[in-house]
Amino acid sequence: MAAPLVLISHGNLCVELKKSVELIMGPQPDIRTVALEPKAGPAEFLAEFTQATEDLEDFVVFADLYGGTPCNVAAKLLLGGATFKLYAGMNMAMVIDYLNAAMLGQDPNPVSGGTNGICDVNAQLQQLTDDD
Repeated sequence: MAAPLVLISHGNLCVELKKSVELIMGPQPDIRTVALEPKAGPAEFLAEFTQATEDLEDFVVFADLYGGTPCNVAAKLLLGGATFKLYAGMNMAMVIDYLNAAMLGQDPNPVSGGTNGICDVNAQLQQLTDDD
């Protein structure tokens, strides 16, 4: 079983990403979300993040953007001694790969899972056309 997953983002990206993942993978009670609301700052986000993770001993965090406020707040916690894994650049393929690894009893590799989901569809279609 993989550690619980916490998705953090600017606005509701994390909330909607969880909903989209659940369309494919079913309900995901071990995924939590913390959204940075438009009028909130780092202090408010930190309070929400702390509340969302206070009962977790081990967890993994996927942030939307490296260098953005949600990622920076989480990174400051790590610098202060917190212990969790933090990855930035989250996408749907990354989350699904993480969940699939957990179901298969494998160690997840979020960076690989996220980047393997990136594809130039036009190039793939051209390759199919060229093969005919």
